[in-house]
Amino acid sequence: MSSNTLDLLDQLQARGFIHQCTDFDGLRLALSQGPVTFYLGFDATADSLHVGHLQALMLMRNLQRAGHRPILLIGGATTRIGDPSFRDSSRPLLTEDEIQRNIAGITGCFARYIRLGDGPGDGMVVNNADWLDGIGYLQFLDQVGRHFSINRLLTFDAVRNRLDREHSLSFQEFGYTLLQAHDFTELARRHGCTLQLGGADQWANIINGVELGRRQGCPPLLGLTMPLLTTRDGRKMGKSASGAVWLNGDKLSPYDFWQFWRNCDDADVGRFLALFSELPLEEVARLSALTGAELNQAKIILANAATTLAHGEQAARDAAATAQALFGAQDTDAELPQLSVSPEDLAQGLSLTDLLLRHGLQPSRSAVRRLAAGGGLLLDGERQSNPDRPLQAWQLGRRLSLGKKRHYQLQGS
Repeated sequence: MSSNTLDLLDQLQARGFIHQCTDFDGLRLALSQGPVTFYLGFDATADSLHVGHLQALMLMRNLQRAGHRPILLIGGATTRIGDPSFRDSSRPLLTEDEIQRNIAGITGCFARYIRLGDGPGDGMVVNNADWLDGIGYLQFLDQVGRHFSINRLLTFDAVRNRLDREHSLSFQEFGYTLLQAHDFTELARRHGCTLQLGGADQWANIINGVELGRRQGCPPLLGLTMPLLTTRDGRKMGKSASGAVWLNGDKLSPYDFWQFWRNCDDADVGRFLALFSELPLEEVARLSALTGAELNQAKIILANAATTLAHGEQAARDAAATAQALFGAQDTDAELPQLSVSPEDLAQGLSLTDLLLRHGLQPSRSAVRRLAAGGGLLLDGERQSNPDRPLQAWQLGRRLSLGKKRHYQLQGS
């Protein structure tokens, strides 16, 4: 079926954005009847978003392009507590200055994906400190707390799993879900917001907001969650072998960002093109069907699309040109010197450091670490900041580069 014949919700489903919804029929009707104001919340725990947040940003971008109005809710107040969902420990406390710096960085990321302004469909950034900082404890208990049963809260996976593992859960963390529910109803009253987006791990929190709105007489509220996203090798989206893949260029260069997408697993290409590019679904399907060397062209298209959105078209062109200069004129991988890694090596925790010393490619462990610290140790162009980390099976078959001129092929034996 052509993407032109699908309604908005079906298109989002086809692209992989949808996991659960509190009322699919109600949401489909609301989206078809006129502009819907929707929100997504981020606590200000870092001064940049990373690619683990990109699925949500792209969902918001798709909704805005269809005529709906996005709100980015930044948890200036809730950052001081931290969402306990599926965490084993409390989040480190930040100072107010740190929170404000993080808010500025997150807003900068958001503005590259969402059109902000004062127009009817323009996005806005809101801070929940605007209403939570001024609410009294007894007032909050009366407005919000009386609508929730402790018995029910204890059944939520995020709480039960923490308690089952006998990890500490503070009273303030336990109350986080009530604060998030209150955020939803406040946004409904202040800005006419009727839809909350979130990851699959936010399902219980979103349901609480929908239920609180019903009890408080708000217009019907809706919730939509996205599937939790992992790469083919099981890593959480947002992480690479060398650390977080940040969206801000001062934390990760546009070239390294481009390389992250260029080096993705073959099996992830189609899924990532659907989520992180704006190509029509028919073109995504065509590119996903490519095999062998042709699939590398699909990866370059993915890298260009994702980098253009994050850093601009010129940055994407520069990154692609740099990669071509570094790798385009080199021998094919089949002609590179082979460095063999056996299953026994993997089982014993062989690291890149061990491998380079075994083959006499570096004089000492400290030399390998200096090379890595200077950005000269790469796997398929991705910097390896921790060469002492054990190698994984999914890394075999990749190109190992020592600087710009020495290249080897990791090979399983």
